Amino acid sequence: MLKIIIPTTILMPTIFLLNPNILFLAVTSYSLFLAAVSLSLFNMPMLLKTLNNSSYFSNDSVSSPLIILSCWLLPLMVMASQNHLKTEPVNRKRGFLLMLVLLQTTLILTFTTSNFVMFYILFETTLIPTLVIITRWGNQAERLSAGLYFLFYTLASSLPLLIALLYLNSKHLHASMELLHLKQPEMLCMSSNFLFWLALLLAFMVKLPLYGLHLWLPKAHVEAPIAGSMVLAAILLKLGGYGLIRISPTLNPHPSPLMFPIMILALWGILMTSSICLRQADLKALIAYSSVSHMGLVIAAIILQTPWSLTGAMTLMIAHGLTSSALFTLANTNYERTHTRTLILVRGLQLVFPLMTTWWLLINLTNMAMPPSINLIGELLIISALFNWSSPTIILTGVGTLLTAVYSLYMFLMTQRGKMSSQFNLLPPTHTREHLLLALHLLPMGLIILKPTLISGLFT
Repeated sequence: MLKIIIPTTILMPTIFLLNPNILFLAVTSYSLFLAAVSLSLFNMPMLLKTLNNSSYFSNDSVSSPLIILSCWLLPLMVMASQNHLKTEPVNRKRGFLLMLVLLQTTLILTFTTSNFVMFYILFETTLIPTLVIITRWGNQAERLSAGLYFLFYTLASSLPLLIALLYLNSKHLHASMELLHLKQPEMLCMSSNFLFWLALLLAFMVKLPLYGLHLWLPKAHVEAPIAGSMVLAAILLKLGGYGLIRISPTLNPHPSPLMFPIMILALWGILMTSSICLRQADLKALIAYSSVSHMGLVIAAIILQTPWSLTGAMTLMIAHGLTSSALFTLANTNYERTHTRTLILVRGLQLVFPLMTTWWLLINLTNMAMPPSINLIGELLIISALFNWSSPTIILTGVGTLLTAVYSLYMFLMTQRGKMSSQFNLLPPTHTREHLLLALHLLPMGLIILKPTLISGLFT
């Protein structure tokens, strides 16, 4: 684990020592090498699939795919941001890259920690670089209000979690994830156990986010620069899912009066946010709402706590991380040329960028979970698990799947087909860098199809 954390940390001072002419090239090459090294974490020789590095840090089959996804995304974020930072002074470029590497380091540490209190501290630390990226390098004036939404939603929901974790620590004299998982403590036998359960889960449900607690997400996505949107969709939402997977086994039995409303909200949220996607005028807002829709399935699966549902949740989280990051990259390539994200203004791009249209088609097909994409495996496992739990859920998940296909095709047709506006006759061509960026999103999805157990978490 240290072979990834230490080189990533060393990259921070290195950014300030590099020659400005090779700044992006050196950081991208270095981070690609780190991403390649991180693939060794797929090798889990231990029987329990856990590698303990110390009493506070370890990694297992749940955290390893998320660590690898974080490492894989850093070079992609650097590559995607080059055009955005083209006019910035060198010091601001260095500052931006520093924030990305700092965020990467805190994310790796968050996924490797095996202590709940340490997890909370690192979970909150990821907020700082993300907030700086949104508020400093965002595109529009509303980025400050988006940053405030992001800050206060996360902080307000995290305070009950801190209190509950400190109580757990004082009651059991430790907050170790492994020990609490092996010796599952009984829920508090008092009237406040509902509040205790809700306090432990609320922060993660806001982070995912659960429908009703999602208002910060579209704002943050729309105002963030491309790297901010990529890391929000691919990694930061998965922090909530990872936290739920870690803390849910320690909370048995789940109180039914709270579990059922959350399941209903998650499943109803799939329909509502998919319907919202159909009437979105802003391309980035549409992709952001589609993330809320997919995460509704993940929340329902994790709350269910069956081997199939947890395997499906892990698979869908990784698949969605790569797919949504690729969609934001595509939206950014359009924005850099047309300087608008309004769907009705940008049509007929297939005539100008035929190869980019191929990427749009492939990534939209994975977004709607067409076979043989890894998204399909995750969704099928979750839908099957929900059907076994309660057969009427097939109606909600079935309609949700249909709506996902509809808005994915709507997004593709609105941007690529139709008559092109006369104001966009002279558009600069796409770059090899952008095609490489999209290929590096689709390549892992294509390879994981060959062996889905690498990212499934091995709950079965």
